[in-house]
Amino acid sequence: MKLIAAKKGSAHPVNNMFNNLWVQKYRPTSLDEMVLSQENRKFFTSIKDEIPNLLFVGTPGIGKTSIAKIIVHDILKCQYLYINASDENGIDTIRSKVCGFSQTKSIDGALKVVILDEADGITLDGQRALRNTMEEYSAFTRFILTANYKHKIIPAIQSRTQYFDLNPDIHSVASRVLYILKQEKITVPPGANVCLVRIIKDNFPDIRKIINQVQKYSVHGTFEVKDTLNKNDIVNKIHSELLNNRVMELRKYLIENETEFQGDYSNLLKMYLNFLYNCDINPDKIRQAIITISEHLYRDAFVLDKEINAFACFCQLEKVIT
Repeated sequence: MKLIAAKKGSAHPVNNMFNNLWVQKYRPTSLDEMVLSQENRKFFTSIKDEIPNLLFVGTPGIGKTSIAKIIVHDILKCQYLYINASDENGIDTIRSKVCGFSQTKSIDGALKVVILDEADGITLDGQRALRNTMEEYSAFTRFILTANYKHKIIPAIQSRTQYFDLNPDIHSVASRVLYILKQEKITVPPGANVCLVRIIKDNFPDIRKIINQVQKYSVHGTFEVKDTLNKNDIVNKIHSELLNNRVMELRKYLIENETEFQGDYSNLLKMYLNFLYNCDINPDKIRQAIITISEHLYRDAFVLDKEINAFACFCQLEKVIT
């Protein structure tokens, strides 16, 4: 394979493309740029040169990793170790990398920090070893863990950390989106405001997904959404097909329209659950439907193919609600 060097002074095309991604360009680098609740902002603002062990939990895209890096870079300005625990999730990583980093003092005598991103992916043996490490080296090192699912973190680690739910306020998210549109000089026609609000509501609290969707419809300098389905339309279609025993046709419809709900089948199941509360259906059937959806939402955290899991759920719901 022939490698061609870039001309001196010219930007690499991959870097240009990367810099044009709004989620990277506007990734928070300071506490002021973070979208946080007032309570959480008050706590992080109070941090000086000492922190407890922290556990940040919430759905993807709300800024868990960003706030962890802001703490070590912008607030504490300390020596730290970052590990993506979804990739390095075994006991060997804890014993070698984490213990090796944690057992010595920093050069300036300040606390060191270990960031374990997606810590809910660490094996049980790894978490047990981590528990001991957190205890043994507490004089030198603090730990910041991020996780999508709190229940996957063992109680012994939970008890050694201060827990924060970082789900933001929707109005703060909307303000951040409007700020980005203003910075990018994107025009939002009066008729497009409804579509913008819908994108924010449909994808909340995933700020990353919201920004990606808004950029998708702003490529020509104007925010413009054409020929898109409202998620309420999709949920209505799901209910109609189930009532008419057309679950096979429903699967085809959902696969063809995955982009309209970003392939987020777990969120789609939650939306349908909320939809059922307002349906004129026998309450006993609604209860059975809720149990069915809850079981498949639980499985969603473990299955390899989330679409097949959702389809299996709809197959059972067809029998429940008809």
